[in-house]
Amino acid sequence: MVVINTNTSAAQSARLLSESSSLLAKSLARLSSGSKIVSPEDDAAGLAVSTRFSAEVNRVNATRSNISNAISYNQTQDGFLQKVGKALDRMSELSIFAQDATKTDDDRALYDAEFQKLAGYIDDLATKEFNGVSLFDGGGIDVTIDSDGNTLSVDGVNLAATEYTTATGSSVTSASNAATALTNVKAAIDQLATDRATLGANISVLNSYNDQLGVYRDNLSAANSRIKDVDVAEESTQFARYNILVQAGTAMLAQANAAPQSALRLLA
Repeated sequence: MVVINTNTSAAQSARLLSESSSLLAKSLARLSSGSKIVSPEDDAAGLAVSTRFSAEVNRVNATRSNISNAISYNQTQDGFLQKVGKALDRMSELSIFAQDATKTDDDRALYDAEFQKLAGYIDDLATKEFNGVSLFDGGGIDVTIDSDGNTLSVDGVNLAATEYTTATGSSVTSASNAATALTNVKAAIDQLATDRATLGANISVLNSYNDQLGVYRDNLSAANSRIKDVDVAEESTQFARYNILVQAGTAMLAQANAAPQSALRLLA
C-alpha cells in the first residue's frame, strides 16, 4: 500500500537509528574512559561491588603508609641505639682502664671525663623525638594493620630505664667506683641487647603485615579490574559494528523518507 501521511518504514528506521546511535555513544564513552560501567544502569550490582573494592583499596594503601611510618619510627630508634651501644662499649672499656693498678686517681679523672661525656650523650638521646613522638619514653605505639582499622601494639624502648640511668650515673674516679661502673654498664649493655632485639622483632612483623597488604591490594585491584575495566579489543569491535549500523541506518532512513515521493507518479 502506498501512503503519504504515515511512513512506517521511516519511523522504524528512525527508531533503529536512534538505538544504534545510543549504543555507539556508549561504546565511545567506554573506550574513552577505559571503564565498561559509564552509567549505573550498565551494571548496577557490579558498580556497587566495584565501589566497595575501590574504597577498600584506598584504605589498604593508607594502612600500608601507616605501617611504613611505623617501620621508619622503629628504624630510627634502632639507629640511635646503635650509637648508644658504641657509647656503652667505650664506657665499659674506660671502666676496665680505670681499674689498672698502675693508674693514679689523676689518670682516672681523665678517664672519668670521657666517661661522663658519653653518659651525657646517652641521657640526651633519651629525649629525642620522631615527628613530635618520643622515641625513648618507653611507651608503645598502636599501628593500623588492616583496612578495618585493627591495630597491633608495638613495644617501645625506655632509655630512662634503671639499667641505663644507673650506668650513666656511675663514675670511674677510683678503682672501686670503676668496678661498680663496669657492673652497671654491663647491665645496660644487656638491656640494650634486649631492646634492639625487640625493635628487630617489631620491624620484622610490620614488614610481614606490609607485604601481606601488598598482595591483598593487588588481588583486590585485579578483582575490581575484572568488574569495571573495559576490554578494549572486544569493545573496539562493538564500536565498529555500531558505527556501521549508524551509517547504514542513516542511509536507510533517507531512503525511507524518499519512498512516499513515488505517490507523486501515481498523481501525475
